[in-house]
Amino acid sequence: MTTRLLTDLSAPALVEALGPDSVVVLPVGAIEQHGPHLPVATDLITAASIAERAVAQFGDELDLWLLPPLAYTKSNEHAWSAGTFWLSAATLTAVLHDLGRSLARTPARRLVFLNGHGGNSALLQVAARDIRLETGLRTFTVHPRPPADQGGQSPAGELGMGVHGGMDETSLMLHLRPELVDMSQADRWVPEHLDAYRHVRFGGSVSFGWSSDDFGPAGVIGDASGATAEYGEQRAAGMVTYLGEALAEVARFDPRPPTA
Repeated sequence: MTTRLLTDLSAPALVEALGPDSVVVLPVGAIEQHGPHLPVATDLITAASIAERAVAQFGDELDLWLLPPLAYTKSNEHAWSAGTFWLSAATLTAVLHDLGRSLARTPARRLVFLNGHGGNSALLQVAARDIRLETGLRTFTVHPRPPADQGGQSPAGELGMGVHGGMDETSLMLHLRPELVDMSQADRWVPEHLDAYRHVRFGGSVSFGWSSDDFGPAGVIGDASGATAEYGEQRAAGMVTYLGEALAEVARFDPRPPTA
């Protein structure tokens, strides 16, 4: 099977391999504090690993191609902590635009930001539209799973607030990179008082600006205490299945009305 990592190809081979129906996937991670029990590369590891699995499983069928992941992104909600390495919104926007312009020099016409960090979501959506308008590329933003603070689900015990370093992320890391997880430091940090709010809450109809230390000194928002590798394996498999379905739609997406 031909490699699906674009950077393994020479420039002429890359031009030959890509076509107008190719889908280029850019994993977008983050380097930021994830509490005392997880590595600062958690979002990067998750985005890169799930992207690799999805492209390996569906790449030949859907003509998917993988770019190396983008590690440093918009993480200033964790800027209070050592171990967070972040770019300003202006810098990250410029980087994304430059990458879009670069891809537009190839035959590929579809670019997917596979986002592993919820703090990037709004900026990626803005950049995706601007790159579309500037270059003509069809651009898409997809998460391996919708973040809890953007309407996604988290385990019931987290009251819908498993936003950062909780059950899901910790379980995923126990599956993906267990040697980097310290479960002796895993604890419950759920801001239960926010459950009294109907609208102003994570995933509610009214969003709010926040820093991760607003909710306690650990920088965790969720409950990591019950995390398991088995649950993480289930979550990873579900993510890959979902991405296969989502990327199949990306590969054939056309907003124009069909011609008679």
